[in-house]
Amino acid sequence: MTEQQLPSWADPSVSPADLDAQGVSRRQLLRRAGLFGAVFTLGAGPLATSASAAGRGYGGNDPRLAYLVGDHHVHSVYSHDAKYTFSQQAEAAATYGLDWMVFNEHSNFGHASYGAKSEHAEILKARAANPRQLIFQGLEWYIPAAEHCTVFAAPGRNEVDLLTQFELAYDGKLLGYTEGSAGATDTARNEAHAVKAVKWLAAQRRSGYVDDVLVLANHPLRLGIDSPHEMRAWRDAAPEIMIGMEGAPGAQGAALPGWRGATSIRGEYENKPSAQSWSGYPTDAYVTYGGFDWATATVGGLWDSMLAEGRLFSITTNSDNHRTVYDTWANGAWPDGQNFDNTGKLPDPVQTDSPQPGSDFWPGEFSRTHVGVTRYGYREVMAGMRAGRVWVDHGHLLDGLDVRLKRDCDHGQGVTLGGRLRVRKGDRLTLNITVTTASRPNAQGILPELAHVDVIRGAVRGAVSDRDAWRAPDTKVVRTADVGGRKGTYTLRIPVTAGDESFYLRLRGSDGKRHGAGYLGASVDPHGPIPHEPGNGDPWADTWFYSNPIFVDLAGN
Repeated sequence: MTEQQLPSWADPSVSPADLDAQGVSRRQLLRRAGLFGAVFTLGAGPLATSASAAGRGYGGNDPRLAYLVGDHHVHSVYSHDAKYTFSQQAEAAATYGLDWMVFNEHSNFGHASYGAKSEHAEILKARAANPRQLIFQGLEWYIPAAEHCTVFAAPGRNEVDLLTQFELAYDGKLLGYTEGSAGATDTARNEAHAVKAVKWLAAQRRSGYVDDVLVLANHPLRLGIDSPHEMRAWRDAAPEIMIGMEGAPGAQGAALPGWRGATSIRGEYENKPSAQSWSGYPTDAYVTYGGFDWATATVGGLWDSMLAEGRLFSITTNSDNHRTVYDTWANGAWPDGQNFDNTGKLPDPVQTDSPQPGSDFWPGEFSRTHVGVTRYGYREVMAGMRAGRVWVDHGHLLDGLDVRLKRDCDHGQGVTLGGRLRVRKGDRLTLNITVTTASRPNAQGILPELAHVDVIRGAVRGAVSDRDAWRAPDTKVVRTADVGGRKGTYTLRIPVTAGDESFYLRLRGSDGKRHGAGYLGASVDPHGPIPHEPGNGDPWADTWFYSNPIFVDLAGN
């Protein structure tokens, strides 16, 4: 890392006053909230301030934020292939510090006909029993011609009706709209139906039928059937609804040594290209890199090619919890005459006292999505996700991250993750990265240590002519700060100069235990995440964080 290491950084610690000026801690936010459902404001202006302000003048001044930790992909007995009750999942989430979670049950006829309404009744009970958690009801949508998506709505009188109507009208599995191979008779129809689905959700939000609804693509490269042109089509159909994808899938315990087998891969990314897969993906795309999907982990790859259009597309991470590693609960027996198709619900699990098969961690145990908010509440979490104020980590690598980019000539705090800064050519900027290191051991008993922080910069060139493009040739790691051994809260101050074109910056970092040249070469990414040996992927020994981008718009472009 020597050649890429920053020559210096700012003060090794930050005073409470400085921290308050840069960002409010999650603990402070929750303390100020009292009983967690209280509503209050931390900073002036709505979450969308930065984008609108950027259009009126140079610079930007986003409000102060606190980050709420959550998981948008959790399953229960209302999914045909899971096993836990709502209370088991909610209690685990509370144990591991989650503020919000989405019960994201698989679509099928049993769920649509019976399970969704019963599930909603339990959701209401869970919200009442867990006032310190924001509990969303969602659906894991089988996208026509493609993989899965999380769809979830803000609480309200129509939330379950919206999800059920959507499931029956647009689910690829229920409709038989699964064909997605190139040139097949039904592929164009099925892909178009997926776009109609996203537009339908947007219409329900505009009409006020529901307060809010969001969609995120789940494990996008697991099967290689989410093509670049499909992902762009979903985004373009309603970018305020289809906001991003899982940067890292769940099932991170799938390759624990000696657990599932010699071919196991983190995330259960254990597939090969099929007739349904998009032919432009290399075979290397079908495994995870440091636990992250190839689309996200490849600097200059698919995620960057979408960001290089100058449009936000967020990443998340989650547990996808169905069956927890080393857990001793098993599915209960069906009563006579009952099955999932006629009940929409599995029998409650039973305790066996013997480890059962599983690949997942409990919600919040390993994977965490941090969402920046100015208020505490359901719609505030959704607004923070839509605005892109998101960073993710594995293994509780960090306690906190606050990122601000500002022009050196401006007062104020600048803009943060997901935001846009308007500048002139030649403007000098400073990227302030405030890190709070892990203060306590994680669930594995390890006190994580951040080894390096990477700054990734990409040119913004506008809409692509080839909708299946997956490369951003002008994106690369431009700075690396070696922060090994640093403790507490500190700020890295990184100089940035606006050049001849608009660009974006995003961050990444790791514990430094496993890395090598990135997929597109060391000149692009000298120490990126790498695949692990099959069957030998201890996730606790290879942890990373990633942030969403900040866009810099050059005046006149």
